[in-house]
Amino acid sequence: MKFGVNTWVWTAPLTTEELEVLAPKIAKMGFNHIEIPVDDPKTLDFKKCAEIINKAGITSISVCAAMSPDRDLIDPDPKVRQNGVDYLKACIDGLTVVGGKNIVGPFYSAVGRTWQQSAEEREHDMKILVDILKNISDYAGKKGVVLGLEPINRFETSFINTADQAIELVDRVNNPACKIMLDTFHMNIEENSLGDAIRKVGPRLLQVHSNENNRGTPGAGHVPWKEVAQALKDIKFDGVLVIESFTSKVKSIARAAAIWRPLASSQDALAADGVVFLRDLMK
Repeated sequence: MKFGVNTWVWTAPLTTEELEVLAPKIAKMGFNHIEIPVDDPKTLDFKKCAEIINKAGITSISVCAAMSPDRDLIDPDPKVRQNGVDYLKACIDGLTVVGGKNIVGPFYSAVGRTWQQSAEEREHDMKILVDILKNISDYAGKKGVVLGLEPINRFETSFINTADQAIELVDRVNNPACKIMLDTFHMNIEENSLGDAIRKVGPRLLQVHSNENNRGTPGAGHVPWKEVAQALKDIKFDGVLVIESFTSKVKSIARAAAIWRPLASSQDALAADGVVFLRDLMK
């Protein structure tokens, strides 16, 4: 099993120069996986990123997509949808350069867009989305990349909130390059049982964002971690557990993720203490 951290814990948007500082620090903390959020694929030198990460001794990498309003895959405007497709394909291309295999995120609508739908309207959007994800999954699969589609909570989307909804979507796409990523922060809000949700997802589970209920240090809040660990063992999960949190010092992302105060004594402590907890949890 791999234990990773998303660089959003410290900064946004990530630059190649910042990665040079972060990668060796992340490795020293005991992580063997790094997750790179891609705000704009054009601003990252993926080849240089690969060199930095490899030099740090980290061999496992994923990319986290940022679905902004101009990348919404179910927007009524086909130009917006196409922009989202182009963005995701550019992220996939960058991931292959950097040497990773997993691209994760809420691959459906812009984060923060919520709206009421009838069953008919939802099915209309689902059909559009399934066709788009089939296309992207084909593209990813040919490059050895797998999508991890992430359900997120009701305050950040009204489209895919639960494991059941993600299962429906992924099963309709029906491509081995399209799987599911679960995030314990969002699950804590939406699922009746985190363990049951994990077991339902089963072999579709690609990766887990292992986050506390308040996005603070894993193990310091009330996420039922023993239940999560047992469910992961039940499905024989051997993928990646990634800590994804955010810093209140980066105002744009702090507002988007509602990070109004520090969540630990420091961002370094959040990551370092979190990986110790997760490693002990999964023994």
